[in-house]
Amino acid sequence: MGRNLQSGVKLRPVDLARRHGLSTQAVRNYEEAGILPVAGRTPHGYRTYTPLHARALSAFLALVPGHGHRTAASVMRAVNEGEVDEALRLVDESHAQLLDDRRTLRAVEDALRDLEPTAADASGAPDAPAATFVGPLARQLGIRPATLRKWERAGLVRPRRDARTGYRVYDEADVRDARLAHQLRRGGYLLDQIAPLITQVRAAGGPAPLEAALRDWHGRVSARGRAMLAGAAELAAYLRERDEHDA
Repeated sequence: MGRNLQSGVKLRPVDLARRHGLSTQAVRNYEEAGILPVAGRTPHGYRTYTPLHARALSAFLALVPGHGHRTAASVMRAVNEGEVDEALRLVDESHAQLLDDRRTLRAVEDALRDLEPTAADASGAPDAPAATFVGPLARQLGIRPATLRKWERAGLVRPRRDARTGYRVYDEADVRDARLAHQLRRGGYLLDQIAPLITQVRAAGGPAPLEAALRDWHGRVSARGRAMLAGAAELAAYLRERDEHDA
């Protein structure tokens, strides 16, 4: 592996702890978890660390906000075991998940936008029928009636039954929910991914009150992206120092 990781400047556990706002026990725990390289030992058995350990700890703490504790720990363990390609694969997976989150957010926004009142509605023109049946609604959406019944079993729509005929009757809220489900299904989302959103729309009384939630979602996605950039910079610095140390 090259020169011993503990050569050069020696640092105590408390030095790393104070520098990063941690307890000495946390530093020891991170070492035992493989997040830090193995510490050196004094003749009396006390742990000693080096600036490389400090860089590793900085990299890990920078990775956590963007990738989460578990992935950040796995990345650091892979690096410290010499499996850099595996570490980079884990980072790539997190970036792919963030991209999926962005696509989901966009799909949700597009679906909710499609539910906004049309210009004709706003002008006072006659509204669409307040209630409809499974066949007309399926034709309106371009799907089969069996699909609507499947969505009903999944809880995406909740039509009532006509007391006289027993037919399913979809009111305005049901039509809204069916349109939202249709948009998200076209975006490739599964029924169990769609159900929580529709539940939120119902609880909010419609899509309009979700605007604040979507803004918050945007903020969290952007913050995670920025955190990933910061984590990548610290990880790159650690990899560079490791390479120089082992040369």
